[in-house]
Amino acid sequence: MKLYKLTAATLLESDNGIFLGPELDWDQLLGREHLPQLLRSESSHWEKIDSEKAEELKAEGLLSPMGNQEIWAAGVTYYRSRTARMEESQDAGGADFYDKVYGADRPELFFKATASRVSNPGETVNIRKDSTWDVPEPELTLLICPSGKVQGFTVGNDMSSRSIEGENPLYLPQAKVYQGCAAIGPCILVQEEPLSDDTKISLEIIRNDKSEAGGETTLAQMKRKPQELADWLFRANTFPIGCFMMTGTGIVPDNFTLAKGDIVRISIEGIGTLENKVGMI
Repeated sequence: MKLYKLTAATLLESDNGIFLGPELDWDQLLGREHLPQLLRSESSHWEKIDSEKAEELKAEGLLSPMGNQEIWAAGVTYYRSRTARMEESQDAGGADFYDKVYGADRPELFFKATASRVSNPGETVNIRKDSTWDVPEPELTLLICPSGKVQGFTVGNDMSSRSIEGENPLYLPQAKVYQGCAAIGPCILVQEEPLSDDTKISLEIIRNDKSEAGGETTLAQMKRKPQELADWLFRANTFPIGCFMMTGTGIVPDNFTLAKGDIVRISIEGIGTLENKVGMI
């Protein structure tokens, strides 16, 4: 089932139909265990609508499907990302760090964003004025409940300054955490079962109405499994209202940097497409 957050309502698409419900407290909602069962029960009291009405509501504008949950992220989970990070940090002497973490038991985990730094679907994500090399990182993003179990998936855009991170790995927080540094959506695919390894992730960047860069990968290229990453995050952390985790990228456009006005489209099979315009801060 897919859960959408509207301005003053909630939309649920399930095998039993499409249901329009009231505005919910998303801190409380996503902080509950067994979310699929809860939504089935709650939606039985909601208004059933047709697909045409649902599309009209979504076209009016979607919000990020979250409350005040933190977003965390994992790095170097794909071989392609390992290679790119080694190349960009070679001059700073940090190349070995990325090679070693790719093969280590402990993953690279880092804080990504508070809810106030997350852009809604269709709105603007930012690149930094003091950066010269910026990319979107298309990532499967996990919804994790307070007990540490993955119970949903969404599309994530981990906006990153590769020039700042490449200058020195210790600059990672500045390369990753700033206003408009992330977007998630358009919905949460609520299910406790893992996604298939052949699930495709694709990226397209539009500039002046032309496709400028992009790529695709599958979850089969991801070295670490989603629940494994969640388990590491919860080893010494608690999340009373749950949290989100971006799981790393396997798509790194070569010889490309974002520019103000670009359109970033990230699609994950079975979930949907997240689109954002690029601004500058």
